[in-house]
Amino acid sequence: MSQINAVNVEISVVLGRSVLPMAQLLKMGRGAVIPLDASENDEVWILANNHPVARGQIEIRDDRIAITVTRPADVYDFAAGQA
Repeated sequence: MSQINAVNVEISVVLGRSVLPMAQLLKMGRGAVIPLDASENDEVWILANNHPVARGQIEIRDDRIAITVTRPADVYDFAAGQA
């Protein structure tokens, strides 16, 4: 069991995606806004070591952002870009 406790897993949350031309990306500076293909009520992707493992909903708890896991991830949907 101690070996399992020594394993680190990076958890990431994907709110949405966007495709931008490189020229536009290079012009962006501080305060730039990147539009995403998601609305405020869409589920987010939860990734473990860059692999989709679950879907979730964003919550605000006090002054912190939290994610509630709602269901397992469909890896094929993630790869197809259906965030």
